[in-house]
Amino acid sequence: MMSLKSNKIIICFIVSLLFGTATTNAQLLKDSTALNLIKKNIDCIYNQQFDEAQVMYSKIQKSRPGHPVLYLLRGLQTYWKNYPMLAETPASRSFEKDLRQCIQLSKKNNNPKYEAEYLMYNLCARGMLLKYYQENGLSMDVIPLASSTYDYLSKSFKFTNESADLYYFTGTYNYYREAYPNTYPIYKSLVFLFPHGNMKTGLKEMQNAATNAVVLRAESYFLLTSIYLSFENNYALAIKYSKSLHDIYPNNDLYMATYIKNLLLVKQYNDAEKHINASLKVVDNKHFQAQLLIFKGIIQEKKYHDNNLAKQYYSLGVSRISGFGEYGSEYLSYAYFGLSRISDVKSEASTGKQYREKALKLAVFKNVNFDRS
Repeated sequence: MMSLKSNKIIICFIVSLLFGTATTNAQLLKDSTALNLIKKNIDCIYNQQFDEAQVMYSKIQKSRPGHPVLYLLRGLQTYWKNYPMLAETPASRSFEKDLRQCIQLSKKNNNPKYEAEYLMYNLCARGMLLKYYQENGLSMDVIPLASSTYDYLSKSFKFTNESADLYYFTGTYNYYREAYPNTYPIYKSLVFLFPHGNMKTGLKEMQNAATNAVVLRAESYFLLTSIYLSFENNYALAIKYSKSLHDIYPNNDLYMATYIKNLLLVKQYNDAEKHINASLKVVDNKHFQAQLLIFKGIIQEKKYHDNNLAKQYYSLGVSRISGFGEYGSEYLSYAYFGLSRISDVKSEASTGKQYREKALKLAVFKNVNFDRS
């Protein structure tokens, strides 16, 4: 029987492989005015400027009533406005309803002229749903949606010249199809069901999407950051993408946290501390506040070598982030890794072992632990 961690990794693989998101027949990909409105709307959403995003949305809704992109944009705004979005909340139900509607409307298109566009909206909606299910540990929702998504993913390879956003999906497939079984041998009995990919090609395609995509620019930057932090263990290259993401969307708490984490991993403690302290003055998101406490623990441990204060921050961070379920797992592991190191320094070997075991159970990428930072 597979362990809970093995099941979690399998779900991550499926999601990463497939994502890592009566209608008006108007091709938005060829309409520069509409396309610019969509880009502005999405940029405002990712930068958490929701009032401005709503203004853009109203204009798009007026010019394209009934178009599936409306449901995609509304779902995207719901997700980021309520991040981290826990399951079984009113926001999550609204989010699922909008994205399911986007999928259904996109599937109804039977005009080959619009196939690339509707395929892109269909995949974006599916990807966002899969990501949400994964983040909440809803494996029973992942499996049926993932299995029905593969055919659409396969079609995306035919249309990358028409939509740069589709490079996100082809790049994700190409990279993860090879990377996951290399990192996790458990997949080797599973991946033979899927055609081979190419990791180098996948990275190039994701870089193309990061530069040229309309809907998935931010997701492409974030995925590249995650890949270089985790699979590639190239923290210096990852910071190129995490910094760009933060520079483009400075109000986004998730991207700020990712950038700070990256700074800590490359031992740029002064810059990391500056961003931590500045964020603590303005942040009102309890999830991000808990992350910042754990970051402060790392700063105290690694920069100031104050293990007593570091332990206080780690412990407080654990108590604050534990209520966020899967959204807190990664940062819980960082805190437990830190508490393990401190216990070892204090010659509390048994306690240190217990903390490390907890960390390893939570960490999908156990090498990202700050032991060497």
